[in-house]
This record gives sequence, structure tokens and C-alpha cells, in this order.
Amino acid sequence: MSVLEEVRPEPSVTRQREPRVTDEHGRRVRVGELTWRYLLLLGVLALSVGPFLWQLSTSLKGPTEDIYSSPPSLLPAHPTLHNYTRVADTIPVWDYALNSLKVATANVVTNCVGSALAGYALARLRFCGRRVTTLVFVLAMLVPVEAIVIAQFTTMRELGLNNTLIGVVLPGAVGAMNVLLMRNAFRNLPYEIEEAAYVDGADVWQRFLRVALPSVKGTLAVVAIFAFMGAWDDFLWPLIVLSDPSRFTLTIGLNYLHGTFADDERLVAAGTVIAVAPLIALFACLQRYFFRGVGEGAVKG
Repeated sequence: MSVLEEVRPEPSVTRQREPRVTDEHGRRVRVGELTWRYLLLLGVLALSVGPFLWQLSTSLKGPTEDIYSSPPSLLPAHPTLHNYTRVADTIPVWDYALNSLKVATANVVTNCVGSALAGYALARLRFCGRRVTTLVFVLAMLVPVEAIVIAQFTTMRELGLNNTLIGVVLPGAVGAMNVLLMRNAFRNLPYEIEEAAYVDGADVWQRFLRVALPSVKGTLAVVAIFAFMGAWDDFLWPLIVLSDPSRFTLTIGLNYLHGTFADDERLVAAGTVIAVAPLIALFACLQRYFFRGVGEGAVKG
């Protein structure tokens, strides 16, 4: 054995770093805090989705299955679609759904077009009384619908639009909240974009249609979803203005279903699922635009 003993360094032990969970700002989130967040999200999910799942389960249960069993059973033992057939045999549900679809589609078109035009005018055009007009839209949101429903009904009667689907659409053709949403979206757009189009010779309509409007598609989708949901779920105004059963919307028709067959919860649940299904389909188609519309107008450099 030699005097000089070669000392070899021991290989360094590489420690595996624990994965870090960070938020959107890059800050570290503790495990306890993350756990509470997920528990809160699960609680909100149960409160929001739970009633719909229960209605869906009830609508699929047969007449011999107990819907009030203890503990409750979410999954039906023998799923059946017979309750949906019974709804169609009891009331003209598809005619009511078609009337609601007409009203909701017209409401979406009028709100998207009117809110986009009004929002662009309030955000970009210079005219006398622009601030006062914006304040009027803000104050209009503070007025409850029940306070003006009599005046709306009198107006529709004087115009000869009582008991018509046009009379149902007209009061909600352009919502104040939708106008303010579009105004804020247009205001977040940089002026330099439209100034470049102005230098190239674009007039105000070309700047609106080709530059500003394509940049706020997310907010436009939010307006479309809100307008469709508001018209589809509206119950009070169609109940007041409509008297002909052939023009009833789906919400009024389901109310008659519940009043006639209040003891048959399976039938009521099937009608509820029929009413909610179009809203879910609409949100599923426009969800990417909906979530993008929160921060509309920002420019990423």
C-alpha cells in the first residue's frame, strides 16, 4: 500500500427537488392552502351541478323505482326514457321549445348587434352627452324589472304587439349590461390599431367591422350567452304578455305541467332537463370564447 493514498471524492448525492405548485403570478402555494382551494371548488361544484344531476337521475327512473329512498340513490336501477315521451304526450313541449328558440335567437341577434354598435359609439366616438348616456345605461341596471313591467305591458298593448312573440322580444332587445360590457371591451383596445387603419383610409364603419369587432369576439360571445339565457329562462314577462297557448314559451308550458302533475316528480324532472339541455349545448359551443372574454382587449407584446 502506497504512502500517498489516492482519495477519491464521493459522488455527490443529488437531491430531488420537490415539485412546487405556483399560482398565476409565480408565487408558491402551500399544500394546506391548495387543499382548501380544492375542497372549496368541490363544494361549489356539488352545490351547482348536484341539483341538475339529481333531476337527470329522477327523469330516468321508472314508475316502480322509489325516488325518495334512504339513503338516496343517484344512479337509476333501470334507466328509461319513457318520462320524456310522457312529457311530449302531455303538453306540446316541442312547440313551446320552438317558440322559446325563436325568442332567444332574436334576443341574441338584437343584443349582439345593438350592444356592439352602442358600445363602440360610447367607447370611440366623440359626441355631446357621451358621459351622460353612459350614466343612463348604468342607472338602467339599477331599476328592477318588476318596477317597469306595467309600463312595458301598456306600451306593447298600444303598439298592437300584445300576445305576440315580437312583444316578448322587444323589451329585452338591447340590455344595458351588454352595452357596458361591449363598451369596456372596445375601450381596452389600443387607439394605435384604429389610427393605423384611419391612416390607410378606413372610415368609421370599416374600422368598426374589420378592426374593432374581430378583436372583441370573446366579449361578444359573453353577450350572446347572457342574452340567450335571459330570454330562454324568462318567465314573468312572457306570462304577462302572452295569452294564446299556441305562442307560449317553454317556461310557461313547464309551469302548466308542474301545476297539473305536481305529484309526478319524474315528469317534472324530465321537463326540466329538456329546458336546461339547450343552455348546456350553447355554453359547450362558446365556452372558449366565454372565458377569453374576461380580459378582452389586451394586447400581448
